Parts: sequence; C-alpha cells; structure tokens
Amino acid sequence: MKLYKCPSVLTIAGFDSSGGAGIQADIKTISSLGCYASSVLTALPIQNTWGVRNIYPISLSAVREQIEVVVEDIPPDVIKIGMVHTAELVQCIVDTLANYPPIPIVFDPVMVATSGDMLMQAECVEAMKAILFPRASLISPNMDEAAILAAMSVVTEEDMLVAGPQIRKFGTPHVLLKGGHLAKKMLTSYLFYADKEPDVFETPKIKTNNVHGSGCTLSSAIACYMAQGYAIRDAVAAAQDYVFNCIVAAQDLHIGGGNGPLNHFSEPQKMIKYEMV
Repeated sequence: MKLYKCPSVLTIAGFDSSGGAGIQADIKTISSLGCYASSVLTALPIQNTWGVRNIYPISLSAVREQIEVVVEDIPPDVIKIGMVHTAELVQCIVDTLANYPPIPIVFDPVMVATSGDMLMQAECVEAMKAILFPRASLISPNMDEAAILAAMSVVTEEDMLVAGPQIRKFGTPHVLLKGGHLAKKMLTSYLFYADKEPDVFETPKIKTNNVHGSGCTLSSAIACYMAQGYAIRDAVAAAQDYVFNCIVAAQDLHIGGGNGPLNHFSEPQKMIKYEMV
C-alpha cells in the first residue's frame, strides 16, 4: 500500500470563543487550503463578535509541552504564530523551538483585536522585537500594530512606506504591512524586503462587518502556501486572493451582532498528498 504525506502547518495562537479568529480561524484556513493543521494554544481570551471580555493565561510549561509533542511527532513544514501576549511566553516559544532544526515562521503580531481591544502586555512588544522577529521568515502587522512597532503614526500609504523598513530592521527578512485601515476604496498592502523595493498588493475593499479574523486567516494562508513550496511573494499573493474570496463569500452571513467571521470554506480544497518515498 502506498503511503502519503501532506503539507503540515502548526499554528501557535490564542483561542476565540466565537470561532472567527485565533486558533479556530487558523485551523479552518489550513484545512480549507488542503494542508494538515496541528495547534498549540497560547491563551484563552473570552470573546465574542463584540469584543474581548477577559484573557486567561495558559501556563508556560503547557505551551512548551504542546510544542514538543507536536514537533516531535508531526514535524511542521511551516509554523504560524499568532497571539503571544507576554514576554515570558515569547521567550518560552523561542527557547522551545531552538531545540529543533529551523522551521520557517509566519508571525502575525496580534496586538489589537478587530474590536479595538488590546491583546498584549506592553513589555511583550520589546521581547518580540528582540528575539522573535529575527527568528521569523515574515511578519504581518496591520497599520495599528505597525504604529506600535515603528513608534510612529501610520495612517497613510506614505506612513506605511516609512514604517515598513523600520520594522524590518528588527531582524525579519520580510514584513507584510497590511493597509486595511487606509481611507481609500482599495485595500493596499506592502511586502518589504531587505534588498529590493517593496511589492504592492491591491484588492477592492468589501463593504461588510464580516472581517473578524481576517489577519489570522491571511497569515495562516501564507503559511499554507509556503508549506506547499511557494516563494514568499507568491504565497502572499495567493493568500491575499484567498482572504478576499472568503470575505466576499461571507457578505450575506449574520453570525453574532458585532464583527462577523469570514467564510473559510467557500471553496475548500482536498487535502494535498505527496507520495512518500
């Protein structure tokens, strides 16, 4: 009997009671793009489509052990990291992953929820910049997060073009600065590199409240396409298209009274399988 393997993506992220963002959005995305999803829970936010009511921590030992049992048994091709809300948690993740061969990381620095709630302790930002950014292959801040990271106002495209290179100096080779908050009809994002001009990605803005978890979904989709062998630019382009289609497919959904979720399974792919040799 022939045996097969499939692209494997590990998500290290927080919980979402409403199911639209965090580790739930990651697993939905990874599964719908034909990859295998494993997961490590970093925190237990209590939230719905209106916002975050509380955040309960997961012990550092539990996070470390979750990473160990997954990586040792189901080695991921790519790791997506989402909510890491304390400096100690950042250190725990970096130290644990250091025990294994390098694995590409897509890091979505989740600092502010769609509702505007802060999800991260202040000292965590410095820890991320110092030890996690240099380990990541790509980070994907939105404009609010970029403003925190670059210590400047990020409101316009001109601001984005200044902030992106500043953030990349913290050690990551690629920064995808997402322009969803730009006051224009097109959603414009920039992918910054170490050695060339940024690439620009544009998609039409969709008039809808159903965008909860779009950042989690985008970073997970990028990780999936990287796990399938795409170069980073191509992975970003494909992931942008995926998220756009998920938002279009969710326009007529009414789930919750606040910011609703995307439709991750509007066009699901079968699991991608490669014959083992």
